[in-house]
Amino acid sequence: MPTDATLRSKGQTTIPKEIRDNLGMKPGDRMTFTLMPDATVVMRVKNKSVNKLAGILKKKGRKSVPVGQLSR
Repeated sequence: MPTDATLRSKGQTTIPKEIRDNLGMKPGDRMTFTLMPDATVVMRVKNKSVNKLAGILKKKGRKSVPVGQLSR
């Protein structure tokens, strides 16, 4: 699904709506850009919050700890 975008003078561009919708992007989502050796740029959306990830790495016999109780 190729789409075009324009780079503005301040280095900004708009991600086309079709791509934002397909990726489930919302205002405030973060992205990571990786430049590959063949000059391809890979963009990954970081739209998972810590709360959504809490508990996915449970160990047997250990109880969950609320995110607010984790030490820094």
